[in-house]
Amino acid sequence: MCIVTRTLMLLFLAGVVCNTWNVVYQPQHICAVKGSSAVIPCSFYYPDNLRVKNVMWGQVKSHPFRTLFISDKNLKKVTTRFQYIGDKHHNCSLKIHQVEHNDTGKHVFRFKTNDKSGKWTGKDGSTLKVVDLSISVTKPNGNRTAKEGDSVNLTCRNGCDGGNLLSTFTWFKNGEPITEGPTLYLSNMSSTNSGNYTCSLKRHTAASSGVIHIDVEYSPKNTSVSVRPSMEADAGSNITLTCSSRANPPVENYTWVKIDDGDIMDVGKGPVFIPGDGGQYLCSASNKHGSQNSSVVTLKIKPYWATCSRDVLIIATVAAVLIGITVTAVRRLHKKKTWVPETEEDMQNTDYVNWLPCDSQSQVGDQYEEAATEVVYATVHFTSKRQSNMQQQTDSHNNEDVVYITACRHQLSNPL
Repeated sequence: MCIVTRTLMLLFLAGVVCNTWNVVYQPQHICAVKGSSAVIPCSFYYPDNLRVKNVMWGQVKSHPFRTLFISDKNLKKVTTRFQYIGDKHHNCSLKIHQVEHNDTGKHVFRFKTNDKSGKWTGKDGSTLKVVDLSISVTKPNGNRTAKEGDSVNLTCRNGCDGGNLLSTFTWFKNGEPITEGPTLYLSNMSSTNSGNYTCSLKRHTAASSGVIHIDVEYSPKNTSVSVRPSMEADAGSNITLTCSSRANPPVENYTWVKIDDGDIMDVGKGPVFIPGDGGQYLCSASNKHGSQNSSVVTLKIKPYWATCSRDVLIIATVAAVLIGITVTAVRRLHKKKTWVPETEEDMQNTDYVNWLPCDSQSQVGDQYEEAATEVVYATVHFTSKRQSNMQQQTDSHNNEDVVYITACRHQLSNPL
């Protein structure tokens, strides 16, 4: 900046001495990084008796061959990227914000005075070159894919510096600043080093390089098994085992292993596995860089007799209680109920037992009047049709279907 100011002062003094029409561009060649700001230093001279009315900047295009002028009066109306930072005396410098590749080319200055013929264009102009920041990648282990433990060096280059690393840079990872300097050293890399890297000019963060993507590959990590619904299940129910692992590139193969009394058996493939029985299981995840085993999970399958659900047990208990209550009620009702024939047919098919007291028989003598009588046994024989008790008592001598057999033992009240 001091060099530019000193140059303008010298040009200004030269113009005053000469007192002639002139536009001086110093330097004539300017390089700027895309996204940064570029200043084109300029000074102009004219006779002292004239006054500057208007100033303009224009870019000379090769196709078509014409000059586009930008005036200080309508500068803000056209675009805010172009800023006239000079004056209407002798400083005609121009500043371009966030330069683009379209700004590349020759830029010229023109001014007009109050004299009818007093306009002048500095035809030599100043040439602007717009370049990108670039990143060169150096891999000590060659150009193969980066993996854990490798080292990578990233160097930010400004095409305006030539082969020299003169500019100061800021490095970004995934849009966040991480360090400063022309070179970023990534050594003994791990998965945390994967990401998008860019560099920019320290004083112009908008002047950024393209993105360099670092992808660090690694073997499976954090391999684990999840169990659903639980590691203990009822007989006949399904248990689902799911294997998960973090790897780059992603896991290519999942292998399920069962451990039975020290024997290791492959029992399935794929991230999801449904075992047929209980036991110890683990999964192995692998890709081209290696493999990793999960921890062992132990599944327990409950016996079938213990698998009755709570609802089934409740229903069975309630049913047993109801059955018991019903049986008890029926027995009690049977004991209390006296069966009475309801129809004539039922009465005809009913057998009756008639008990006669021993003292009612005629063959017992008077000598036994005061004696106690004891029934020893009685046998009754019935035919298929019986009459009612009243009919039997009324027609006892005429009913041939009734047989009475009675045996009695008499005891005298006053034995001899």
